Amino acid sequence: MSDKELSVFSWNHVTTPPRGVRSHSINAENPTGAPGQAAQAASALGPGRKGSPAFDLPAGETAVLADIAGPGVIRHIWITVPDRTAAGPFVLRDLVLRFTWDGRDVPAVEVPLGDFFCNGFAARALVTSEPIVVAPTGGMNSYFPMPFRSRARIELVNEHGGVVPGVFYQVDYTTGDEVGDDAGYFHAQWRRSNGTTPLGEDHVILDGVHGTGTYVGTFVGLTSLHRYWWGEGEVKFYLDGDRELPSLCSTGLEDYAGGAWAFQDELRRSSEPEIVTFSAPYHGYPQHAHRDSSKASDFSTEALPMHGLYRWHLPDPIYFAEQIRVTLQQIGAWDFGLFERSDDVATVAYWYQIGEPGVRPLPGARDRSPR
Repeated sequence: MSDKELSVFSWNHVTTPPRGVRSHSINAENPTGAPGQAAQAASALGPGRKGSPAFDLPAGETAVLADIAGPGVIRHIWITVPDRTAAGPFVLRDLVLRFTWDGRDVPAVEVPLGDFFCNGFAARALVTSEPIVVAPTGGMNSYFPMPFRSRARIELVNEHGGVVPGVFYQVDYTTGDEVGDDAGYFHAQWRRSNGTTPLGEDHVILDGVHGTGTYVGTFVGLTSLHRYWWGEGEVKFYLDGDRELPSLCSTGLEDYAGGAWAFQDELRRSSEPEIVTFSAPYHGYPQHAHRDSSKASDFSTEALPMHGLYRWHLPDPIYFAEQIRVTLQQIGAWDFGLFERSDDVATVAYWYQIGEPGVRPLPGARDRSPR
């Protein structure tokens, strides 16, 4: 992403539109985004009275949410779906968002729907940040600018066990934009270490990326499989020529997410400090739960502790000229010091780049299921 594209996050062009640029919106009321073609479908109230606000997505099917001729920039994506169906829970992990730019064979984005919007574990959480907002109840928004030159294609894949009813969505975009040679394509990638990583081996957030680009954010969903504090691992960025040692690293996972001291409110002076969740423009800890909200079982709601964190590198982007690798140490702490852990870690990396990304097929729904 170029510096010009970064400016999309500011209030630019609020009074005078750029010459030749036009605004469009795609949803179930106007699937093509064509001018003067929205709200045609009739309802019981008559023509043009909310006749087609949503659609149902059968199991195994792929819905094309947008197929747009460029050049242009996707400015905003909004979507909401039920978080469970008659076929079971985990809809937010079973549905997959797939973005493809300019007819390329490899998707630039192939991420479980909930995780893309910082809702890990197939569970809802409120997020109030600069590029991602999740509002009550399950209104998921992305404000990442996504430039494209000739074509943008956005798909929603249903790998759930049954039909997902009531998929509501909207894609707001412009066409006619000047997309320069320095404008990188938006990418996002999901990876998981499912508690089987050998002790001392870091979780890989991103690898195999070659080209020039900008790393702009991370979402981490960690299910604790060991006792004691889970967040002492450092996030490490290996840039360009880095081999054994990285150029950048954090001092701990909660520090990377803008928090401190295990997110505990020590000021309450209670015998057991309370964990404090928060959501801010560039970093947050919106998810902390040890109860199962999926209603998957009638026997118990006890669950392993789940922790969801995000960090956006928008004011402080991480640039790379040739390649980038991002990892997370799995390190814990207790009264007698640090120790190696192997938790269930699922992450999303967000970045812009020029050049082909490394091929990283998304695991199937069974291998993505939350613990």
